[in-house]
Amino acid sequence: MRGSPTTPQGHDFPLVMAPRLGSVRELDESVATCRACPRLVAWREEAARVKRKAFRDWDYWARPVPGFGPTDAPLAIIGLAPAAHGGNRTGRIFTGDPSGDVLYAALYELGLASQPESTHRGDGMKLYGVRITMPVHCAPPANRPTTTERDTCRPWLARELELLRPTLGAIVVLGGFAWQALLPVLSTTGWQVPRPRPPFGHGAHAQLTDARSERVLHLLGGYHPSQRNVSTRTLTPAMLRDVLHRGADIADVAVRRPPG
Repeated sequence: MRGSPTTPQGHDFPLVMAPRLGSVRELDESVATCRACPRLVAWREEAARVKRKAFRDWDYWARPVPGFGPTDAPLAIIGLAPAAHGGNRTGRIFTGDPSGDVLYAALYELGLASQPESTHRGDGMKLYGVRITMPVHCAPPANRPTTTERDTCRPWLARELELLRPTLGAIVVLGGFAWQALLPVLSTTGWQVPRPRPPFGHGAHAQLTDARSERVLHLLGGYHPSQRNVSTRTLTPAMLRDVLHRGADIADVAVRRPPG
């Protein structure tokens, strides 16, 4: 039986539930009921109670945030976790915070998103050939999930990527945390990860082979579009567009020519 926002759950809820799910839609629904990590549950709900002044009229989502995008996407984008007053408020990953402003603008400029801004779940945003997901589905304090929280959430990501496997050709991984969280997931789901494990960096490129079919999955590293990275120009919009463009090309997703 699936959990609900008020149903007590053990820490093994994702491990038990995720493998049973036969579609991405079922996965998204189950993710949103998860209460496996007490610290994250308390934090996401506290953020929804306290709110920021600018969002005092919002009814916060305050649940785990599922992935977003088509369920047969050839390209995946992996982030870190929802922001307390971003995805935890809006119910959509990378929505309602500065990181999302940068990411969705880049996707729109490449023709991978229907509009340049994502403000809430019902705003009409559509992604084309791209699905966005993350290794941790709840907003963590200070944007820092613990290793236990990461590992508890891991079965959701593993099952999502397994369900996307028939069409998936490339993954753009935003940030070192996501890169390190993703490699063990891919290894345990039948992808042969190079040894030594490829290091993260902006523009990093690794190829993994499916042990069963010899299909190749391409991983591309990119700096996370955090407010700090963008303000210090560690990551520029052009750099982000470039890595997204490369991922789309490899995955054979049609894009527009990026500006500049």
